[in-house]
Amino acid sequence: MTDARLRRGRGSLAVSFFVQGVTFALLVTRIPAIQDQYGISDGLLPVFLAAVPILAGVASVATEKVVARLGPAVVLRWAQPFVLLALLAVGAGSELWHAAVALGLFGLAVGALDASMNMLGVSLQRAYGRSIMLGFHASYSLGGIAGASLAWVGAHWHLSLFVSYLPVVAVLLPAAFVGSRWYVAGGDRPAEEAGESKGSGIAFRLLLPLCLVMTFAYIGDSTVSNWSAKYLQDVLGSSEEVATVPYNAYMVTTLLGRAVGDLGVRRLGAAAVVRGGAVLAALGFAVVSVAQGAWAGIAGFTVLGFGLSVIVPQTFAAAGRLFPGSSDAAVARLNVFNYVGFLVGSPLVGALGDAWSYRGAMLVPMVLVLVTVVYATSFGSREARYGGGHERPRTVDVG
Repeated sequence: MTDARLRRGRGSLAVSFFVQGVTFALLVTRIPAIQDQYGISDGLLPVFLAAVPILAGVASVATEKVVARLGPAVVLRWAQPFVLLALLAVGAGSELWHAAVALGLFGLAVGALDASMNMLGVSLQRAYGRSIMLGFHASYSLGGIAGASLAWVGAHWHLSLFVSYLPVVAVLLPAAFVGSRWYVAGGDRPAEEAGESKGSGIAFRLLLPLCLVMTFAYIGDSTVSNWSAKYLQDVLGSSEEVATVPYNAYMVTTLLGRAVGDLGVRRLGAAAVVRGGAVLAALGFAVVSVAQGAWAGIAGFTVLGFGLSVIVPQTFAAAGRLFPGSSDAAVARLNVFNYVGFLVGSPLVGALGDAWSYRGAMLVPMVLVLVTVVYATSFGSREARYGGGHERPRTVDVG
């Protein structure tokens, strides 16, 4: 019975990650259409875009308190439908204040969703007794590819945002809500750690290396998502069509890296996998920086996808291992640095590119992601407690 509940919980959480991947891709890939629909000026657009991760970070911190009372499963059960409805609201409005409210609600709900989703993932990994966290993030990557494809269809057929979003939300919202019935959270915390469940046992100096790793990984990720097309077109002289290839290649290799990453963690340990991923990502940035043609640049971005794919999921998992009695609080605090990296990455590369050169700007995320090698010891050589070795399912509690 316990094994069956764990499998159902794992499957339903994977669906949740997939739905969030679809939802987020539908938002970020249609930003030009959102700008046109609401008449948002180029000067005002960065303010709107920055507001989403800022509010998400605030919500992630607040989620720590809510989860202490209700549990992550309850938060996720209601946050995911709210995110989908906020996406639909983004497509339904016409006035500037409509966009501000809808995007603000989207940001708040996404913060709660990201935090609670990863809390459940860390908890389930503990219950399984082996690494499964990368599989959840692989589902997110698959959802991102599906969402980007749906966004392309909407743009190709010149569909309004509301018409493009409505059928997706109509399918995903009830699926996510029904699937939430099977969310489970791993129980069986050691007795001496149980008193830390509200976050009192978290020393920020111990969490700080993981916060830096999370920030650097998302600086790298936002560099690819925001600058890969411009880099290929303006620096490497590619056509507009070829300039769309690197992000798609990056997404595919991110999916593939995460799909096989759990096996690597079980065999080699998290520290080795993260160290290898950081070196691969740095190599990808180096290739992009020195590339003399479009296809060499695409090869660099492809390698980047393999490298960065393993870092974020394992950073969440490491926080859970570091503070096993306070994993929910640790994940909520660590999740804030997801948004810090997203906020810093794109403006940093843009400013360096304008002031110096875009080739030189690519070296900055290369150096930052390489710092992860130094912090790899924070991930542990092996998952001695859980996340590695043989499967040891434990009791579960419905959140």
